[in-house]
Amino acid sequence: MKKIFIWSFVVGLILGAAVAVWGVISFKGNAVVEAKELYISRNTTYEELLDSLKPSIKHHLAFDLYAQRLELKDKYKVGHYVMESGMNVIEIVRMLKLGLQTPVNVTMNNVKIPAQLAGKLAKQLEADSVEIVKVLTDKALAKRLGFSSELTMFSIFLPNTYEFYWTVKPEEFVERMYKEYKRFWNEERDQKRKRSGLNRVEVATLASIVYEETRKVDEMPRVAGVYINRLKKGMPLQADPTIKYAMQDFGLRRILKSYLKYPSPYNTYINKGLPPSPICMPSTEAIDAVLNFEKHEYLYFCARHTFDGYHNFAKTYNEHLQNARRYQQELNKRKIMK
Repeated sequence: MKKIFIWSFVVGLILGAAVAVWGVISFKGNAVVEAKELYISRNTTYEELLDSLKPSIKHHLAFDLYAQRLELKDKYKVGHYVMESGMNVIEIVRMLKLGLQTPVNVTMNNVKIPAQLAGKLAKQLEADSVEIVKVLTDKALAKRLGFSSELTMFSIFLPNTYEFYWTVKPEEFVERMYKEYKRFWNEERDQKRKRSGLNRVEVATLASIVYEETRKVDEMPRVAGVYINRLKKGMPLQADPTIKYAMQDFGLRRILKSYLKYPSPYNTYINKGLPPSPICMPSTEAIDAVLNFEKHEYLYFCARHTFDGYHNFAKTYNEHLQNARRYQQELNKRKIMK
């Protein structure tokens, strides 16, 4: 009887030790089979979460036990999470319950209108494009941030890559971008701005035209100088990109004479001065080109007939006509009709 007791005691110790070891390994050992990103949206069910999660982890029983203990099924948080090598079951469950997200990189560039920006953001954030565009065109929000309209508020967006939580609300996104906008407009840039006689929105508006006219950074200050000269002389800007914006046809490669009469406040052929708001999201290089515009006597410019992305500049209309004629001939030769 005594031997049975001793053996039972020994077996119990062994089993207890085994359970303890299993517990340490299962709950506190590395549970990540492969690093994985998890996107848990408002519509993600717990079953969908498990289907996405479990193939990338081991110690499933330990996960289920700890998840049950912390009531994860009813308390997991929406967000973007990264499971990294070395994480254990306890860390994974707590991460999902407490919403310990990893930020995402949000990139903005080559955008012309709020709807396009909303579409790009919706591919990078949890909010959908309808929610985002509603905020981007919110007149009350624009007024609260000090802008005359939702269209001029568009000038706060500067192309770059920013860190956000995937679950950021659209209004929080705009407010954060407004902080970036104020940081961009430092004292040095504001001092340079006075040289042009333009306010911040007007600088962004002119920069958007410059950006649409040329992607050659070294040429941008010269193009900006042409438009500054025209503004000072009271001449219409006659910027072809404003026609595309007015017509909302951004694929146009050739601006026909019939387009120049298109009725719109953005048509700078029939309206003097700058259009009401930016016609795209200009690059920071284009904004700085306006602030550092080149002083010269050019009033005209036309794309080179060599199609190298650069332009020929002219001081007189007759000289400009010669440049334009060469370019038009090359368009005809290449059969670019629209």
